[in-house]
Amino acid sequence: MKAPSMLLLLALAALPAVAPAARSVTDPDAPRALPEQDPVSVSWEDPAQFSDLRYSGNRWEAAHGDWVAELARHLQKNAAKRLPEGARMEVTITDIQRAGRYEPWRGPNLDHVRFMRDHYPPRMELKFRITGADGRVLAEGERKLHDVSYLQRGAPLDSDALRYEKRMIDDWLRKELPSPAA
Repeated sequence: MKAPSMLLLLALAALPAVAPAARSVTDPDAPRALPEQDPVSVSWEDPAQFSDLRYSGNRWEAAHGDWVAELARHLQKNAAKRLPEGARMEVTITDIQRAGRYEPWRGPNLDHVRFMRDHYPPRMELKFRITGADGRVLAEGERKLHDVSYLQRGAPLDSDALRYEKRMIDDWLRKELPSPAA
């Protein structure tokens, strides 16, 4: 084998070792909470147990990315805008089923495509507690969020892959915290 060909082979062999590994929401070393920020703290249970992965037609593709933390950041940011002055909110996400599903029976060219259908709505389960400035509990409980008409409501105008889930979170926050903070 010629020297340039050998160098090329060595370089290609070393490439996976230096290429960054794909992120996975199931990584046991990944954080399970957002950094503490007043007034909203958000944590989540093990994403490997979330419905989106357990019932996925493509578990690897469903686990790919940082979508759990992205949804948690969205919840944290938008809840903080709606809380009364001095109030705090603690949220623990216990389950997520994103909108759409993978349909592996469509073949290897489409096994990584998430199909949006009426019977694949976004869902989320969470526990929360809201305390006032004096430390008194204002509200707490468990909620099962879902948006069964997510396709009939029209697509949000952005191309965010989590647009339906974020809209569902915003709907819940409007109901749970009806008047935005001044």
